[in-house]
Amino acid sequence: MGHVLGIDQGTTSTRAIAFDPAGRPGASASRPLRQLFPEPGWVEHDPNEIWTAVCEVCRAVIDEVGAANIAALGITNQRETTVVWDRATGDPLHNAIVWQDRRTAPLCAELVKEGWSAHVTEVTGLLIDPYFSATKLAWLLTNVPGLREKAARNEVCFGTIDSFLLYKLTGGTQHITDATNAARTMLFDIRNGRWDPKLLERLGIPPAILPEVRDNRGDLGQVSEEAFGTTLPIRGAAGDQQAAAKGQACVLPGMIKATYGTGCFVVANTGNRETKSINRMLSTILWQLDSAGTYALEGSIFMAGATIQWLRDNLGLIAEASESEDLAREANPQSGVYLVPAFQGLGAPFWDAGARGAIVGLSRASNKADIVAAGLESVAFQTRDLLTAMRSDMADAGIGRSDILRVDGGMTANGWAMQRLADILGEPVEVAPIPETTALGAAYFAGQAVGVYGDDAALARTWEPSRRYEPKMDEADREARYTGWLEAVDRVRSKQA
Repeated sequence: MGHVLGIDQGTTSTRAIAFDPAGRPGASASRPLRQLFPEPGWVEHDPNEIWTAVCEVCRAVIDEVGAANIAALGITNQRETTVVWDRATGDPLHNAIVWQDRRTAPLCAELVKEGWSAHVTEVTGLLIDPYFSATKLAWLLTNVPGLREKAARNEVCFGTIDSFLLYKLTGGTQHITDATNAARTMLFDIRNGRWDPKLLERLGIPPAILPEVRDNRGDLGQVSEEAFGTTLPIRGAAGDQQAAAKGQACVLPGMIKATYGTGCFVVANTGNRETKSINRMLSTILWQLDSAGTYALEGSIFMAGATIQWLRDNLGLIAEASESEDLAREANPQSGVYLVPAFQGLGAPFWDAGARGAIVGLSRASNKADIVAAGLESVAFQTRDLLTAMRSDMADAGIGRSDILRVDGGMTANGWAMQRLADILGEPVEVAPIPETTALGAAYFAGQAVGVYGDDAALARTWEPSRRYEPKMDEADREARYTGWLEAVDRVRSKQA
């Protein structure tokens, strides 16, 4: 009974990993997830494809490890992605609208014009943006034929991916979500722990379709035998970035982690108090245990690994993402090329849904190596944007800072990108000991609930980086490059921002 099964349902894949009592990953299985683009700026997933993949990967791992050797299951998921399903059958009533989707930008503009910005920030800790679930759900209720009527008859469930999976895993007995995912809907009062009635009324969302909000660790139901061929206790759930912070052992105020996947998400532990941002960072719940919240500041980069995918799939500059490292090493360090990957708008600290991507600074001598290097470097620049704003907020709140950034995610395998990150930040970058940090965090929550893992202090004592990158770039070059980046960003900003 020493293993914990972690489900990591992400934007581009679904995986399951069994972790042993030392937190080491063992048996694993994964399935890719299709991205659906019905219209420019729209991004969707098929919820049935997600559910089928979860069953397949979990069954594969359980078959290898043995159900009797799994003490509990934890779930982590892409946040903000919005699903509606039939309460009786569990069948999705529309494709899931993914966190990257920008179709609700006009509705967000209406809310801003109506003066809702202050209320949203005060109550939810967020900013009005299509990124979050609230306007996605409002769009579904307005645009899916018959959905609003079904919702009024209490025949509809809404949830983020964690909630959808918990419903399906438990055979429809649990319509619940965890506090971290609730905090990303733009509907949840993060201080009082309840759905906000004013926002629900403005957006026309019936309260009955919302899930019950639970702690990140505890009894979240039992997997039905129909799902995996065996029953398992579900004892942990958290949004992917909060799970990654747990997996990185960022358990003390001031500690910061960055996860580089499809996007990049920087999260700073701010302890047991909500920290209000004057720099357009998000204030959110890091995790909730025994009904008590630990809070965080967060900033998001919409395009990190997705930028490399774009260079590969849309421009054909590389055949595999792994080629980007060698190609970047061939680039002219003084090319002056900047790639601003605002393909889905700009996230924090700009929050400009109307911005669009651009490559600037091209000359006749520019080549594909320069463009690929600029794509990788854009991730470093955007990370600095976030850290600068976040640390200013933390200083204002009297929260001490860590001068080391802990990182995880697929891009951390790229040595050139990680060295450039340390160079642009001017501080050390430590890479997580295992790449599956997000799934590990979900396993930690579940495993702590059943006694497989120790408390947070014990987790912190065992954390050791796999690699450490020290800054090598001189300050003048660093600042000149960053100034050029800010000028490039100004070129792509929308007039409405």
